[in-house]
Amino acid sequence: MFEVNEGIIQVSYIIATILFILALGGLSNQETARRGNWYGIAGMAIALVATIAGDVTQAYPYLIVALLVGGTVGIIAARRVQMTQMPELVAILHSLVGLAAVAVGFANFMDPDRLTHYLGVELTIHDIETYLGILIGAVTFSGSVIAFGKLSGRIGGKPLTLPARHWLNLALLLAVIWFGYEFVVQSAAGGGIEPLIIMTVVSLLFGIHMVMAIGGADMPVVVSMLNSYSGWAASATGFMLGNDLLIVTGALVGSSGAILSYIMCRAMNRKFLAVIAGGFGTSEGTAAAGGEDQGEVAPIDPEETAGLLTSAREVMIIPGYGMAVAQAQHIVHEITQTLRDKGVNVRFGIHPVAGRMPGHMNVLLAEAKVPYDIVFEMDEINDDFPNVDVSIIIGANDIVNPSALTDPDGPIGGMPVLECWKGTTSIVLKRSMATGYAGVQNPLFFLDNTRMLFGDAKDTLDEVFKGL
Repeated sequence: MFEVNEGIIQVSYIIATILFILALGGLSNQETARRGNWYGIAGMAIALVATIAGDVTQAYPYLIVALLVGGTVGIIAARRVQMTQMPELVAILHSLVGLAAVAVGFANFMDPDRLTHYLGVELTIHDIETYLGILIGAVTFSGSVIAFGKLSGRIGGKPLTLPARHWLNLALLLAVIWFGYEFVVQSAAGGGIEPLIIMTVVSLLFGIHMVMAIGGADMPVVVSMLNSYSGWAASATGFMLGNDLLIVTGALVGSSGAILSYIMCRAMNRKFLAVIAGGFGTSEGTAAAGGEDQGEVAPIDPEETAGLLTSAREVMIIPGYGMAVAQAQHIVHEITQTLRDKGVNVRFGIHPVAGRMPGHMNVLLAEAKVPYDIVFEMDEINDDFPNVDVSIIIGANDIVNPSALTDPDGPIGGMPVLECWKGTTSIVLKRSMATGYAGVQNPLFFLDNTRMLFGDAKDTLDEVFKGL
């Protein structure tokens, strides 16, 4: 169709890579996140144009149709998906990256000119790249589909703990290594499709089993982990195709996802291998674990809540997934603005694993136009709670559970939490006394300085706003 100088293509790839790095840098901060998104969009546009102009030599009608279909689906999804559905959207998009890696891997293997392009050691290296790309892609695809099911409620959050599941994982790993050896040997002789297909099936099963064994409480780590896997799958695809931009971009996504997984694990006082081993957390809304009677709760109504907020000097708002479900972030912003107009110092305390994916609460608050400068991470404000008059906990549970500190052997033992009980009064907004994703009861609800405001968060906060 048309030909572009190779030097221009390489320069375009370098510019796209720089824009992707700037995008990651921008996304690390709320104030620059919008700019970071635009960097990423520009980088991807340049990468697409350079690839189409430099690498595609035929079948342009198919390419145009694919671009139109993919672009249309992306636009529709972006316009229709609610903020509460963002975690499952991220998970299903990761699955598409994995599926693409598998498809490209098989297409690359079935290229009739493969055996003439690569000889000897080069063929072996190329076959290993293809094998690893399909392996990582298959695990990412099936694991992301299961994560999507768990996040969207189609699959329960309770971990599937099969007997001897660790031995099963080891057996699957050994099978993958064996079939990899068989694939490389047979590929040199013109075969290899059978071990490649068997490995793909084994990898799909491994991805399903791995995520099914992970409980709901670890889902934020799972999302960031799958993000990392999708990056490595893209990088492996880049090695298969000899595309430097894919290699670098995939490595950026893979490494940043791995770092994010580490941050999430540290925030939950969990080891990454322990998360992969699974078994932590049950489905949301289960009965209280432990079962012992911890006393009576003290309810409060919206009018009393408004009175406490009005008379307070320091207010801390702690959002959780319940705020996202109730779509209460906008009324939270209205209450915040009203209190600040009355001279009340209002701040937000964000736990690293609040919600269903990293940064979930920050995104919701940004959508509601809550000022960035009053939103703080847990480490920044945890020492301030003794000076807080009223803490409002909106649909959060495990991230404000004192048993994380008092019961080191419990399911969430050792996990850093927001220590709101050290303030004068804590008001907890919940629909019921059901437990959170970790499946353990929260002693905070029964403390003398805690009040329970039951009901849908948006409805009850509407009443609080009227009281204000």
